[in-house]
Amino acid sequence: MIHPDTELRFINPQIGYGVVATRLIPKGTITWVRDDLDRTLSPAQVEAMDSVYQNIITTYAYIDSKGDFVLCWDLARYVNHSCEPSCRMAGYEFEVAVRDIHPGEQLTDEYGYLNIEYDFPCACDSPSCRKHVRAGDLLRYAEAWDQETEAPFRLIPTVTQPLWHLIREKDEVNAILQRQLPIPSCLKHYPLLPAEEYGLLWPDVRSQNHKPARVAHDRALHSAAAPRLPLSVG
Repeated sequence: MIHPDTELRFINPQIGYGVVATRLIPKGTITWVRDDLDRTLSPAQVEAMDSVYQNIITTYAYIDSKGDFVLCWDLARYVNHSCEPSCRMAGYEFEVAVRDIHPGEQLTDEYGYLNIEYDFPCACDSPSCRKHVRAGDLLRYAEAWDQETEAPFRLIPTVTQPLWHLIREKDEVNAILQRQLPIPSCLKHYPLLPAEEYGLLWPDVRSQNHKPARVAHDRALHSAAAPRLPLSVG
């Protein structure tokens, strides 16, 4: 579920639609949580679908750590990519604002978390734009992404959290915030990566020859380099 202080807006002809803040969302705010209404589909289920449904799934879904497709039911499926995203995730299925997100500003995330299997050009125009988002970026940049996430993550108890009740790992997150446990790395999202290899913050697995064990999906087509259109509802 996406943060309630958001709405869908047309950004520009190049980007298409995106999710923007309607009020200030402070740094440390949980901006999205995978919830019970999000639909999870196995590769076999997607393969058995009509091509009309497959196109929707491959455009708007992401691939989780089990290799399944997850289709968000709400505006979360329209969040665009940025190489300097306003929202990041640690090793949990929720995202945190890594800076203040002002009214009218887009909520963006890192498509490198989404387990893509191919490269696509990026036109996010951020100062550190990588120009291409690559299939192995989660392995290449996990250390840096974890570092960017740590300080905002620890701000969770200091700001209003309208999505906190949806967090499934409340006890574990509270233990982390009390520094009883370390923050798990975003590498936990990498599909079929053995638990002993993703470790905690900043594991060094970037040189290992891990490859996603799943077919590619096309959410990348709706990066900042391509227009994103809302689904028809009637």
